[in-house]
Amino acid sequence: MRRADKEIADRGEIDKILRKATVCRLGLVDGAIPYVVPLSFGYEGDALYFHSAREGRKVALLKRNAIVCFEFDVDAEPVRSETSCGWTMRYRSVIGSGTASFVEDPGEKSAAMKIIMRQYAGGPHEFPEEALGKIAVIKVAIGEISGKVSGFPGKG
Repeated sequence: MRRADKEIADRGEIDKILRKATVCRLGLVDGAIPYVVPLSFGYEGDALYFHSAREGRKVALLKRNAIVCFEFDVDAEPVRSETSCGWTMRYRSVIGSGTASFVEDPGEKSAAMKIIMRQYAGGPHEFPEEALGKIAVIKVAIGEISGKVSGFPGKG
């Protein structure tokens, strides 16, 4: 990272950002053109989980190239200044890359969907096998991950 003073090196702090985030921006490769899609997600250990329709651009691209990047940000807000060039942003963010795969086993799909639901709501959740058969569940094994902070006491 170019700005070491803004780097979050502590994986626990990175995990806090991931747990607070409500949207993941997933970057895919579409030939020579990047494709970024905002998604709801779940996070556990060294993996991210997403659900999707079984067909569509995202699914087609992942089947051609499973390498992805991802981005999360929380607490983002502009910081005003007296001068135009003095304006900045306050934020905490996480960026990384990994390899996507499709979860096919119904038991694993159900477990992944519970991880996704845990990101947004507490309580137990059940998913009928028929419903699980109608969706795609994508797992991204995290390869690289880093965090960045700006505008908060003690950092950036």
